[in-house]
Amino acid sequence: MEVWERIFHSVLFEIGAMAVGAIVVLLAGDFSLEAATGTGIAIAIIAMVLNFIFNYIFDKCFPGKREDRGLKLRLLHMICFEGTLLIFTIPIIAYLLNLNLWHAFLADIGLSLIIMLYAFVFNWLYDIIRAKLIQMRTKDQ
Repeated sequence: MEVWERIFHSVLFEIGAMAVGAIVVLLAGDFSLEAATGTGIAIAIIAMVLNFIFNYIFDKCFPGKREDRGLKLRLLHMICFEGTLLIFTIPIIAYLLNLNLWHAFLADIGLSLIIMLYAFVFNWLYDIIRAKLIQMRTKDQ
């Protein structure tokens, strides 16, 4: 994947993740729309930067066609990324939602589980659609 596509992938992913995250925060507690949205935006920004760096390194460690990645490799990717993201987001969640670190950790775990499901589906579909678009473009040339 080239740099421009990595940026596109990250932005597209985070738009969806931000919406999912804000909805989960609103449903999970007595938080204002502003707090839920602000938390979603902060996490999305952190996740976009981390996503770019993490996926670049992951692709170097596990080369090959992304659409050919199996379930085990996709699960490894998802768990490692979300674990790394937790390190950065727990203090942000604690601050923005006025929670102690333990409650922020629990909230972040819950949110991470939902986002991991979203990430799993999003990335698998993205890779399949990307491969089909590349195949169609190659046929046209």
